[in-house]
Amino acid sequence: MVGLMALLGLVCGDRIRALAASYDDVAGSPPAWSPELATVAVTALVAWRAGPPYVPFAVIGVALAVVDSRTYTLPDAITLPAYPVVGLALAPTGELPRALAGGAALAAAYGLLWLARPDALGLGDVKLAGLIGLATGALGWQALVLAAFLGQLSGALYGLSLLLTGRGGRHTQFPFGPFMLLGAFATLCLVW
Repeated sequence: MVGLMALLGLVCGDRIRALAASYDDVAGSPPAWSPELATVAVTALVAWRAGPPYVPFAVIGVALAVVDSRTYTLPDAITLPAYPVVGLALAPTGELPRALAGGAALAAAYGLLWLARPDALGLGDVKLAGLIGLATGALGWQALVLAAFLGQLSGALYGLSLLLTGRGGRHTQFPFGPFMLLGAFATLCLVW
């Protein structure tokens, strides 16, 4: 089953590269990392650790991470349709009500952060938080909190590395979606 999910990741990874290129402002710029390998690794790990219902979230999450890392945007054309796709995939788990509550809770928390500092967080991050809450909330409130914490921690560590290496300052902007998703993927692989 994991091998089949990895093969699915390979096929989807190729499509993700093309999708990211369609959003790219700089035509032909190479991605910083291989979408194919990332999709294979993430889908296989998530399928193995959390189960097949979480694979659609993994594929969509990698696509969003690739697009955000290249363009600093989380397009509604990917994020919004992902809600029903992930919800339908999670329905057989029997945890859809808890997943929906988790999605609403994490989106509300990020919405408050956006209201407090709209220059530091985008609305795309708020919408992504709801999607992450949907996926991790199905596993329980501890998983949701862990995913949010790991996403914030990895983003903070990256920001700190920019400061320490002199590649950025206190107001340097960087895409936060990949770090949020890293926290979610780590949680899906750790919680089970």
